[in-house]
Amino acid sequence: MAGLVLSGCGGIKIKQPLLLQSSTRRFINNNNIIPLLCSKVPIFSPNNPDSVAAKVSAPLRIQLIEEEEEETIINGLQQEEELLKFDAGAPPPFKLGDIRAAIPKHCWVKDPWRSMSYVARDVAIVLGLAAAVAHLNTCLLWPLYWAAQGTMFWALFVLGHDCGHGSFSNNPKLNSVVGHLLHSSILVPYHGWRISHRTHHQNHGHVEHDESWHPLTEKTFKSLDWMTRTLRFSLPFPMLAYPFYLWNRSPGKSGSHFDPNSDLFVPVEKKDVITSTICWTTMLALLFGLNFVVGPMQMLKLYGIPYLINVMWLDFVTYLHHHGHEDKLPWYRGKEWSYLRGGLTTIDRDYGWINKIHHDIGTHVIHHLFPQIPHYHLIEATEAAKPVLGKYYREPKKSSSPIPFHLLGELVRSLKKDHYVSDTGDVLYYQTDHKLSSRGK
Repeated sequence: MAGLVLSGCGGIKIKQPLLLQSSTRRFINNNNIIPLLCSKVPIFSPNNPDSVAAKVSAPLRIQLIEEEEEETIINGLQQEEELLKFDAGAPPPFKLGDIRAAIPKHCWVKDPWRSMSYVARDVAIVLGLAAAVAHLNTCLLWPLYWAAQGTMFWALFVLGHDCGHGSFSNNPKLNSVVGHLLHSSILVPYHGWRISHRTHHQNHGHVEHDESWHPLTEKTFKSLDWMTRTLRFSLPFPMLAYPFYLWNRSPGKSGSHFDPNSDLFVPVEKKDVITSTICWTTMLALLFGLNFVVGPMQMLKLYGIPYLINVMWLDFVTYLHHHGHEDKLPWYRGKEWSYLRGGLTTIDRDYGWINKIHHDIGTHVIHHLFPQIPHYHLIEATEAAKPVLGKYYREPKKSSSPIPFHLLGELVRSLKKDHYVSDTGDVLYYQTDHKLSSRGK
């Protein structure tokens, strides 16, 4: 607080305690010399011979000075806070080995029996749902069946995904057999997907080299015709992209997951790709044959619509693990990219009740950094790693309902603003095509 200043003098000697308003009383005691501000308000009693008449400022003036000082302090703190604001694009103060060391050793252990138990459970649910709805065959049950069965198809994909990473078991043959059975059943070419998904993990966050939901450069984005541009960023079309991606990859890239000569693969992988394409074709032929057994309409209801729901889940989850955070997250190219920095831009998500159904795939940060960890250890591993990750870990918003409806809003917002990145620079953030955004309103 500003002091009191004597009018025309340097200070006064006060022999008696003075009664002032509470805001100034604590500054005046016997035998103290205090400065006073000039004013015409007498604060000493004229009847006291030991008192000295003085003119000081009114309490309002003191309050204004206090407020100005407080405002200056607050402004200074805000400026300091801005300077210290977390930069997601800055190199982290820890190494990959630091995160690895924080994760308990048992989290790395793969239990094939436990993994197979999840397969048995999910397959039993899939068959049970199909048998129940086919037997009851009521209009009210079909929509519930489609939602439930489509979600279970997606759960099968996640288990096959673990096979592809080798986190299902330490036995490559078991991983391959189970992976082919699970993925072929939902029309995914296992090895073709496994290899491209490995490329995604090894290059995540790199603008040119990433494989899944990577950003378009401004030049590529503007080269797209308006139809392609609109479909890519307008619901529901992005949520139906996966089958097209399998056939023709993303804009700016060429090749097919079914073609052993695609530039996705190296020559030694051709045999694996052929094997997966044969398994995929066999499943397609089986589905075609079942049309003659149960009828096309029944096959559409039993398999076709759940398959589309599964595709929506796949696109929905994989997109939101790499887009849509309330803070802009970086992408890299050149020397700024590293495996660690790229992996740290992934996002954990909470899917409510779906977390356990789709095997906790929402714990995506640790999965991206260490895909060898089985899905049933991801939550524990994430909790152990949080102290090391600090602000580089973004706590997911909890779902307030069993179904993660809150994520729909984040998906919509991201599709409206996350359109392309600059053609130049090594640390990049999504930019917005405002014409495209206004068209979507």
